[in-house]
Amino acid sequence: MQSILAGRRVTLTERWTVADDTRVDAEVRGDLIGADDPFSVRLPTLLLANKADRVGEPAAELEALRELTGLRFPALAVSADSGLGLGELGPWLFGRLGIVRVYTKVPGHAVDKQRPFTLRRGETVADVARRVHRDLVRTLRYARIWGPSGFDGQQVGHEHRVADGDVVELHE
Repeated sequence: MQSILAGRRVTLTERWTVADDTRVDAEVRGDLIGADDPFSVRLPTLLLANKADRVGEPAAELEALRELTGLRFPALAVSADSGLGLGELGPWLFGRLGIVRVYTKVPGHAVDKQRPFTLRRGETVADVARRVHRDLVRTLRYARIWGPSGFDGQQVGHEHRVADGDVVELHE
């Protein structure tokens, strides 16, 4: 497997850098793209150990596997059959990839939590408005926020950074 990846100039790395559009420095770029070869790629890797429902202590078995093989990748013990550990996978990836889910609401109506907008960590109310409609950002006066990035109903401006789970009400 490693020889196939090496032939295609792909290296698996244990380092996961949180994606943030507001700051991408040379160290982060160097970790994702090989500095010595502009066509090589370093991919952050997560080891999923399946069939964790068949062993007594999945965390201990996983640690033993890592010690024996010398793998440094972050690892999760899961079971595709029983669903054990699969609930941890989504939040783990969302946290490492820097994904933020934001819900919008029309003034005077209930929030629809079925279809969030997805943004990168560090993006703002203006970015939410741009995703709703590209012209809305020009006419946006302010927004109200409910959620982790402010107190409920707080009036905020264009540059307010949104957080995962925020509800944003845009006002023209």
